[in-house]
Amino acid sequence: MTPQELLKRVRKIEIKTKAVSHQIFAGEYHSAFKGRGMAFSEVREYQYGDDVRNMDWNVTARMSAPYVKVFEEERELTVVLLIDISRSGLFGTVGETKRELVAEIAATLAFSAMLNNDKVGALFFSDRVEKFIPPKKGRSHLLHIIREILEYTPENDGTDISEALRYLTNAIKRRCTAFILSDMLDVDENGAPRYEEAMKVAVNRHDLSVIRVYDPRERTIPDVGLVHVKDSETGRAAWVNTSSRSTRAAYEKWFRTASECAVKLFNRYQVDSVDTSTGEDYVKNLISLFHKR
Repeated sequence: MTPQELLKRVRKIEIKTKAVSHQIFAGEYHSAFKGRGMAFSEVREYQYGDDVRNMDWNVTARMSAPYVKVFEEERELTVVLLIDISRSGLFGTVGETKRELVAEIAATLAFSAMLNNDKVGALFFSDRVEKFIPPKKGRSHLLHIIREILEYTPENDGTDISEALRYLTNAIKRRCTAFILSDMLDVDENGAPRYEEAMKVAVNRHDLSVIRVYDPRERTIPDVGLVHVKDSETGRAAWVNTSSRSTRAAYEKWFRTASECAVKLFNRYQVDSVDTSTGEDYVKNLISLFHKR
């Protein structure tokens, strides 16, 4: 991709997602991910000019002297986008790849955070943490994140969500709002997630949500006869007879099991999640995620 093509794609995403963020998500995001307002700080003796509405009458009665509650403005949120850039993200059959859809969703979340005066950071992962962009504010910072999503070439091909979650837990000390944008297909041969322990630790430190991105063709295998297929992440290849009903049924069962196991895991640790597909309007799905909160 040439610099001119990249700039054009970044600009196109900015225009679309910024409009969505302003028109739809400004209120939704703020309601779902509260980080601003006034928080109780302490009680101190009344001073001339203090607002009498902040009087703490219980302490005043106990101390036989006027005391007031002191409030301070809550800190803004820190939002971290955990973005799966493994090789499976390059798959897409309905007009866009999973990676391109992730870029749009990430940009929408980032611009929504910017409208809320929050910091935004990004963690790019494959089967290792490829790159970490510390949380900052500003349009140029957000555009930098979008460019990296579209352009960054990972050194590794696989997926290790545990590694990303462990890095998040260690790198961000204060509680943050984190979104995992991934197909979440980091599972064993039975479809069970391999990231449960890391997620269990992460949810105790941070506010975690999952946006599962998939392509419709991943859920079923079409009947197209004998085909040579290759796993884009492991490199393993094999001939598959897609005309076999049992083969198609076995694959569909495996994919369904993997999805159901992931949902059970999210529910177990109270992680909000939503699924969205390439070729689908992700806006209503994000609103659904916000409403869950």
